[in-house]
Amino acid sequence: MADDLDRLLELLPEPVRLALAAPEARDQLLEVVLDLGRIPEARYPGRALALGSAVIERRDLGAVVEQLGPFGGDNRAGIERTLHRISAIRNRTGEIVGLTCRVGRAVYGTVAMVLDLLDTGQSLLLMGRPGVGKTTALREIARVLADDLLRRVVVIDTSNEIAGDGDIPHPAIGRARRMQVARPELQHQVMIEAVENHMPEVIVIDEIGTELEAQAARTIAERGVMLVATAHGNALGNLLKNPTLSDLVGGIESVTLGDEEARRRRSQKTVQERAAEPTFPLAVEMHSRSLWLVHLDVAATVDLLLRGQAAMPQLRQLGADGQVLVQEPAPPPRPPASRAPSFPSPFAAQGPARPRLVPLAPVPLPDPRRRPGPGGNGAVSPARTHPIEALETGVREPSPPSELDPPGPLRLYGVGVSAHLWQQAVRSRDLAVQRVESLEQAEAVLAVRQQLGLDPQVRRSAHRQGLPILVIKADTLPQIQRGLERLLTRRGGPDQPRGIQASPGSPGPLSSSPGSPSGFPSRPDDSPDDSLEALEECRLAVEQVVLAQGRPIELLPRREPIRALQAELVARYRLASAVFGRGDQQRLRVFPP
Repeated sequence: MADDLDRLLELLPEPVRLALAAPEARDQLLEVVLDLGRIPEARYPGRALALGSAVIERRDLGAVVEQLGPFGGDNRAGIERTLHRISAIRNRTGEIVGLTCRVGRAVYGTVAMVLDLLDTGQSLLLMGRPGVGKTTALREIARVLADDLLRRVVVIDTSNEIAGDGDIPHPAIGRARRMQVARPELQHQVMIEAVENHMPEVIVIDEIGTELEAQAARTIAERGVMLVATAHGNALGNLLKNPTLSDLVGGIESVTLGDEEARRRRSQKTVQERAAEPTFPLAVEMHSRSLWLVHLDVAATVDLLLRGQAAMPQLRQLGADGQVLVQEPAPPPRPPASRAPSFPSPFAAQGPARPRLVPLAPVPLPDPRRRPGPGGNGAVSPARTHPIEALETGVREPSPPSELDPPGPLRLYGVGVSAHLWQQAVRSRDLAVQRVESLEQAEAVLAVRQQLGLDPQVRRSAHRQGLPILVIKADTLPQIQRGLERLLTRRGGPDQPRGIQASPGSPGPLSSSPGSPSGFPSRPDDSPDDSLEALEECRLAVEQVVLAQGRPIELLPRREPIRALQAELVARYRLASAVFGRGDQQRLRVFPP
């Protein structure tokens, strides 16, 4: 740890300097407060200490100001080549009547708390109350990204607090470059200028506090540049309620539902939903210098908060030996297998349950040979069963998977997807995916929407070979990661039935041809067997995802008569559903209670 504290104390009045001469008086010193007509104070974590008995006079303040450089538009000044910050309090005529001398320290090792997150390439937001160490952590993160991870880092230093005062940056930021801001209100312009002129891979910003800066941050993130920034707020929920900064975590919009949709959801007609993807997919709540709460999926956390549920962050604590202790969030409680589920359902489990799957007991399903009336009521045929194995392909009955012969990596053909972003997505999430160079070797296609439209030959060839195509909106790391995960989920596995969409926020439509290979589901026909398969898919989705995890899910696209049967089955669980999509991509979405 480096603090250059002597250079700050040299500026202070002599009585104050003598009171802070002892080593114990300097330990953990946060700031020195000099107010006109009052006894000076030294502030430490959780306490304040009076320095002497003499009050501060105007000549004391004048002597300190004379040794400093000019104050900027934010009433802050610094000491060249140090990290200390001196902030002024002025009266109505502009005279300085108080000074806050903040001690700046370069603390090494704090980045160990989030070192694994920096290599993902996703933007990171640090939150916490003033004085908790956000700027200190930001300074260390900039150094590690530039020196250890060899990224091109540009620091937007509005108040010269990150890299110190003067034209030469402090060594605490390593090889990172620093751009100063002439006036605080121009910070958003300098952020955009850094991207356009200096080709950074990472931009580091301290204290995003205005709507223009939040908009500039989203613009930068959409250009594929990683952001590391701080914002004032004790928790993610505080930031969500801040109308100026809520866009950083996706924002909130009021949605007015139709009468029928409101009845299906059993909610008011006006509800709040997340407006967009978060600018920062990762967020950290800094509760102290050694206790951080990490949100690994900000979008999912915001959705939980808007539904009135508690967030489940990961707890990380820095031990006395420098080791980081990680505590995973507790999974949501699930009803014991020997008891009936806690949700109101006419379909209680009868018999033993297979691990991680729903019970294999017969389940009453709507009769696919009749069509429900407008009210969704009518006679139901006797209870029928449908094997889970039939759902896992959607095409044919597969042979049971062998533990001695695990499936190989999923072979994908990319269209418009950057090779380095692809590799980064696979490495950061440890995905079993292999990129191939030709369609003949592929099991599926991952394509950027714009590029796929410019190359119709790929679409025609994929349809001839029966390859499913997953379309993502843009060639960005989050979109590629979600696309790869969705394709792996669609491929299926022992823990996730194929045909169930694992992430309600997954990008783009998934299209496939009838009889598609590789176990990917194809477009179902309106036959009794496919109807039973669709109902079994619906039951698994309700019991495994909607009721067990409390989140909505979309089913595979189906024809209107089969969607009506699925909606009837959902209604028996006393849940709401709605139809989304257009044309042959219309599908049922099931909402949690």
